[in-house]
Amino acid sequence: MKKVFYLILLIFLHTSIVNSSENKYSNSYDQPGNQQESKQDENKIKIGLYGIGLDVYWSQFKGLKERLEDYQKLIEEHIAKSDAQIEIINTGIIDNPVQAREAGKFLSGQNVDAIFLYISTYALSSTVLPVVQEAKVPVIVLSIQPTKAIDYETFNALEDRGKMTGEWLAYCQACSAPEIASVFKKADINYHLITGSLDDESVWHEINDWTKAIKVTSNLRETRIGLLGHYYGGMLDVYSDMTQLSVTFGSHFEILEMSSLNKYFNEATDSQILDKINQFQNAFIVDPNCSEYELSRAAKSSIALDAIVNNKNLGCIAYHYEGSDDKEYENIITSVIPGNTLLTMNGVPVAGEYEIKNVIAMKILDLLEVGGSFSEFYVLDLNDDIVMLGHDGPGHAKISEGKVKLVPLPVYHGKPGKGLSIQMSVKNGPITMLSVVQEKDGTTKLLVAEGESVPGPVLNIGNTNSRYKFKKGAKQFLKEWSEQGPAHHMAIGVGHVAETIEKIAYILNIKCIKI
Repeated sequence: MKKVFYLILLIFLHTSIVNSSENKYSNSYDQPGNQQESKQDENKIKIGLYGIGLDVYWSQFKGLKERLEDYQKLIEEHIAKSDAQIEIINTGIIDNPVQAREAGKFLSGQNVDAIFLYISTYALSSTVLPVVQEAKVPVIVLSIQPTKAIDYETFNALEDRGKMTGEWLAYCQACSAPEIASVFKKADINYHLITGSLDDESVWHEINDWTKAIKVTSNLRETRIGLLGHYYGGMLDVYSDMTQLSVTFGSHFEILEMSSLNKYFNEATDSQILDKINQFQNAFIVDPNCSEYELSRAAKSSIALDAIVNNKNLGCIAYHYEGSDDKEYENIITSVIPGNTLLTMNGVPVAGEYEIKNVIAMKILDLLEVGGSFSEFYVLDLNDDIVMLGHDGPGHAKISEGKVKLVPLPVYHGKPGKGLSIQMSVKNGPITMLSVVQEKDGTTKLLVAEGESVPGPVLNIGNTNSRYKFKKGAKQFLKEWSEQGPAHHMAIGVGHVAETIEKIAYILNIKCIKI
C-alpha cells in the first residue's frame, strides 16, 4: 500500500513538473530571437542544488536516504525543465560537516550563480554554513515536504514505531528551517525560505520565479551596454553613475563612436538596403507616405546599427545625438528609430535620450520575456482615470496591440531633423512598469508597478502611446511613483511580473519598491 502511495505521488509530481514549465505569458509574447549570436545565449546559468540530511539516520531507517534523494531528483528535473539555459549542479544529500566543506569548494569551483538548499530531513546547521560561506552566492532554502500532510490513518496504523519515526523524518523538513535561519542571521547571510510541499503548485511557481530571477541577474552580468552620443543636455534626472550601475548589475559599458556608425552606414550595399527594407515591410505596417529616400536612409542606419551591435557584442544601447553642426551625423541619428525598433524587438533594447538606467530596466523586462518598451508620462485623462504613457520611439514591437506602424514625421519634437517613426500601443491586458532608480546616497533600487493597458483613444502623432489604469487611480499613482525619485522614463512589459522583479532585487541585494 505504501509503495503504491509513493508511486502515485511520483507520477503526480512528474506531471506537475511538465505543466509548471510552461511560460505563463507564452500567448502574449514571442521568445526574442536575437539577430546576432550573443555569448550570453550560449552560456548556461548554473544553479547549485545542495541537499542536506543527517548521516546517523541512514543506518537507523532503511530506505530513507534513497527516498529523500528521489525527492531531490524531482526538484532537479523540475528546475532543469523550466528553462533549457539552466544547468543544475546537484551535490546529492550532504549529511556531515566534513562533506559540507568539500561540497562548498566544489560549488564554488563550478561558479554557480545561486544555490537552492534543499532540506531533505532534519540536518545540522554545520552542514550548511561552510557551503554558503564558500560559494558566496544567493541562497534559496527549500523547506518542502513530500505532500501537504502525513496520512495520519496510514501512519498510525504502522505497528513498528521505528517505521513510524522514519516516515515522520521524511516529512521533517521544517525541523531545520529555524536552525538554519538563526545561523544565517548571526552570519549576516541573506537568504529566502520557500515552504510547502512537492504537491503544492504555488511552490513550483515560486521556484520558477527564482530561476527566472537568477537567469536575469546572471545575464545582466554578461550584458555589454553600448553608449552612443551623449546625454540630452539639461535632463538632470537622466544623468547616471555608470560606475555604480556596473557595481550593482555587473554589466559592462562600451562607449561607441558616431564615426564607427557612419563608417558602417556608408558601407551599406544595395542588396543589404533592399533586404533591410523588406524587414521593415515584414515587421511594420509601412505608411504609403514613407518616401523611398527615407526608407533607404533608415535601412542604411539599421544596417550600421546591426554591424556595431554584432562587432561589439552588445546586449542593449542607450543613445542621443543632435549633430546640428554635422549634417552627416545628423543624417544618421534622425533615421535610427526603425532600426532601433527592430533591435529592441529582437533582444537588444534601445533607449533614446541616453537613458542608461532605463535601458537596464528594458533589458530586465526583455530577459523576462515580457517586452520592455521605452516610455514616459504623456498626459492624464481624468475623465477615464487613466495615465497615458509613450515616447517617440523606439518601442518593443512584439508587445504591440496589433502591428506597429512606420510613419513619417515632419519634426522630432525637442530634437533636430525629421524622419521615420513608429506608432504603436502596448497590447491590452496586464502590464508591469519598471524603473531603475539611483538614490542620493549612491545606491540603486528598482521601482515597479502593476496595472492594465486598456482600450480607448490615443494620440496618433507617430509615437508609442498607450492608456494605463492603476488601482490607486491616475492622480495618486503619479504622485506616489514620482515621490520615489525615478527619472521620467520607464520600461513597460506585458503581464504582471513584480514578484519576479522583487526576487531580482533580492539577488542583487538592492531595494525594490512596489507602487
